[in-house]
Amino acid sequence: MSLCGQKWPISVCSWSFRKGVDEIGSIMTALGVEHVNLAIAPALGPDGDAYLEAVRRQGWTVSAGMMNFDYEDYTTLETIQKSGGIAPDEHWPASGEAFARAAKITADLGSEYIMMHVGFLDHTDHAYAKKFYDRVRYLGDRAGEAGVTLLMETGQESAEDLQRFVETLNHPKVLLNFDPANLILYNKDEPLPALRRLAPWIRHIHIKDAVRTAVAGTWGCEAVWGEGQVNAFAFLRLLDEVGYRGAVAVEREGGEQRVRDIAVAVRRLQAF
Repeated sequence: MSLCGQKWPISVCSWSFRKGVDEIGSIMTALGVEHVNLAIAPALGPDGDAYLEAVRRQGWTVSAGMMNFDYEDYTTLETIQKSGGIAPDEHWPASGEAFARAAKITADLGSEYIMMHVGFLDHTDHAYAKKFYDRVRYLGDRAGEAGVTLLMETGQESAEDLQRFVETLNHPKVLLNFDPANLILYNKDEPLPALRRLAPWIRHIHIKDAVRTAVAGTWGCEAVWGEGQVNAFAFLRLLDEVGYRGAVAVEREGGEQRVRDIAVAVRRLQAF
């Protein structure tokens, strides 16, 4: 029996496919995957009821919901630093209210986790830091009221800075989703020592790989799982070593053959 299949439910990120719910369901069936890390933002739109009805027909286990906002701009590292998550003042408190709705939907779908990129952490700017702590605390409170836990995505900060944040915030409903590739894409840290440092707070994993940039201030390049600089085998071994038992969700946000790339990642997880 595969170690991954035995200890970690394999999930896939619904947004990675760039396809409709029914087509995603057919692909997942072919892959033998029943868990999904589900995009929740479509459920807040004008076709939200139809989206949720289609999701429920699939009978998936939702490993976590995923919330994002249409104003987030990932064009460059600078644009996402300014526009990411709940940091932009012009979108608050509406972004917090949207998150609260998404948290309730996630709970209704039977999941205990909702994740998002909350935004750029900066402890050097005291006014910004206070605002950020207050807003994430608000999100944690709304998640708790809905019966779920907010999982902050890793990426725009070092593991040391993120550890400082979660320890200082000390909110029982604010924990972490660990994405090893994001640490490389943002050029912020090394995945293996970061995983070891943050393990006590990690409740969900993104399976994604990447190659670090050679040009400071620019994005790294995403890669197929096992073909980048995460060191996939060592990463999975360390997951087992630290006692992680949550879901591992394949995410693919680059490339033009995403279904193939996701299938490769799933097969490699199953074979581990």
